[in-house]
Amino acid sequence: MMTSRRQFLAGAAASGLATAGLPGCSEADMPSYQDAVAATWRLPSSGTEGAERLRALVAAATLAANSHNTQPWHFRIEDRRIAILPDTVRRCPVVDPDDHHLYASLGCAAENLAIAARALGLAPHIAYDEAADAVTVDLEPGTAENSPLFAAIPERQSTRADYDGKPVPSEDIDRLLATAGSDDVDLLLVTEPGRMETILEYVVAGNTVQMEDAAFMAELKEWIRFSEGEAVKAGDGLFAGASGNPTLPRWVASPLFDLFVNAESENDKYSSQIRNSAGLVLFTANGTGPRYWVEAGRSVQRFALQGTALGLRNA
Repeated sequence: MMTSRRQFLAGAAASGLATAGLPGCSEADMPSYQDAVAATWRLPSSGTEGAERLRALVAAATLAANSHNTQPWHFRIEDRRIAILPDTVRRCPVVDPDDHHLYASLGCAAENLAIAARALGLAPHIAYDEAADAVTVDLEPGTAENSPLFAAIPERQSTRADYDGKPVPSEDIDRLLATAGSDDVDLLLVTEPGRMETILEYVVAGNTVQMEDAAFMAELKEWIRFSEGEAVKAGDGLFAGASGNPTLPRWVASPLFDLFVNAESENDKYSSQIRNSAGLVLFTANGTGPRYWVEAGRSVQRFALQGTALGLRNA
């Protein structure tokens, strides 16, 4: 059985929970944005068993971080295995021509799934199957683990606002690095302002190239959901309101986007966010190709969840 987050939302709609991701629904029939969020961002019940438990694990996996919120995955549910496959229809060929964002997104989903599996009494074993081009999660009976990372799954978010600049306690830094690190991924923490400024220079240079590329801007705009109704109906993409931008009908917002979203405005935003941050973390995979990109995604997801559990905003 193959499924995705949008199919979960469609199934919830049939039960009166949400209608996100249902292209045939009119906005008058759709729930509010808040109701759709509540129906989506929730933990699976610890009492689930059998096929229901496997579907609950997939639901938790779909709440993982992913590029542009494209949700570029399919899930194949088997008896004791869940395979996560790339959905190449939802790839972003301009910003991600080699698909490393896509495979990192699969890694994020696999990590969520594994954390949820442990919480529901299963022992997960994750691997990248090159022949099948899939991330496989084999599941065996285990002992339930009540991890703070599991509780953080529905709370995690990417903060697109300024940070408070307060230093992170050393014990929290140690916890973050220990949780996120692995044999295949190295983490480099940068907190010294001068080194952060150097990284910022690269961020600004790279972002300028992107923002001046018409193809990049068209692809980005395609994934932006300018209003609550559009976000609920699509069930994917980047909701404008989550970035602190006004929510407007697409016919109003689209020309405003073209007019005001540019390299200068975005670079100012990134500069402010980085300069008000306590630090930056660079994730470096010890190889290239899907297997390593998946591992990098797993590491990033653990970092984000641990940060959330510690009350630290991150993006």
